[in-house]
Amino acid sequence: MKHRTLALPLSVLTLAALTGCGSLSIGGSDERDTVTVWLMQNSASKGFLEKFEKEYEAENGDVDLDITIQEWTGVGKKVTEALADEDADAPDVIEVGNTQVAQYVDQGGLLDLSLESMRDLGMEDWLPGLAEPGSVKGAQYGIPWYAANRVVLYNKDLFKAAGIDKLPRDQEEWLALTERLNTGSQQGIYLAGQDWYTLAGFIWEEGGELAVDKDGIWSGSLDTPQALAGMDFYGRLQALGQGPKDADEQTPPQTDVFAKGKVAQIVTVPGSAKLIEEANPKLAGKIGYFPIPGKKAGRAGAVFTGGSDLVIPENTDQEWAAKDVIKALAGARWQKELATTMDYVPNKTTLASAVDANPGAAAMTEGAARGRATPTSPRWAAVEADNPIKQYMTEVLSGGDAKQAARLASQQITEALDVRHE
Repeated sequence: MKHRTLALPLSVLTLAALTGCGSLSIGGSDERDTVTVWLMQNSASKGFLEKFEKEYEAENGDVDLDITIQEWTGVGKKVTEALADEDADAPDVIEVGNTQVAQYVDQGGLLDLSLESMRDLGMEDWLPGLAEPGSVKGAQYGIPWYAANRVVLYNKDLFKAAGIDKLPRDQEEWLALTERLNTGSQQGIYLAGQDWYTLAGFIWEEGGELAVDKDGIWSGSLDTPQALAGMDFYGRLQALGQGPKDADEQTPPQTDVFAKGKVAQIVTVPGSAKLIEEANPKLAGKIGYFPIPGKKAGRAGAVFTGGSDLVIPENTDQEWAAKDVIKALAGARWQKELATTMDYVPNKTTLASAVDANPGAAAMTEGAARGRATPTSPRWAAVEADNPIKQYMTEVLSGGDAKQAARLASQQITEALDVRHE
């Protein structure tokens, strides 16, 4: 596979799929077009990329793909520079994190793909957690590529020992089941006090928001009754284990805690099972998965969706060819291939059956249908830099006044999202 080596020290992005709508005609001359694609490290396997490149070029004889693998570290600066670059070597297609699209739109330089996404890509079935952050002020700039979200990983042996043979259908059943598992030295669940992505899902499940946009002005909204109800549920669940109140899920790594065999459940992505089994091979084959339960019986709860969108810089000199590459990557054929190869969630709810044979990915796909992303403010990164949501969670879990702590955190979010602070 042809990979162009970049001299720049920082990095960027990803790739995937084609369905029943035919490819666009990309020119009638004998000259071959080169489409430069920036994809992120580990977003797709080498084997997938080699297969995609070989078959795409065979089906589109006048196109060469130049796929360059980038790293996530420092990606923001590098993409920003690429969007402002008029050089012929600038990329034509870029993989970006789904929550980054609004920031790049605000900086300028992304191509509006609304017509293509509505006409040819079946956007009515896109996962909301990828499609919504890719849309800014009614225009679609990011085309969903792949998704991943949290599920509940559980220890099958501990469930069996507790006589639990049915998985919870809703939040109240989840609490009751977890309480049964929380005995002696055994934790019903390990949930760190500052796992704010998990909290976000509980808030959305109640109908609340982290922040709201009114006429272009963003403000924090953790102090609404719905958001407070989400925090209350988090507190009830977190109390059924021994997770720290003042640290996140990486301090210590919750996979290491689960690997000791005394924790019945954690909330994480399915891929964490591999880390657990590496730490404790005795747990191999003893880890199960189920979607995070929602308030309504039989319906998965709302979750934070991570993943990637594909974008095209306005300065591309291969606009139509770049659009055709995205149509391939975002279409059913390559979406199914990517999902089964990488244990991802495909970009459409109608493609969910592609991962039915994989229990972890199947559980993840159920949740993804109700997935969300962080607020689409271009300044959301400023919130995460000194995250007041984490501080708010610790205050509440430590016995502080929830309403007062929520008002303070909401005020801090509002200040961070204020464009006048730039």
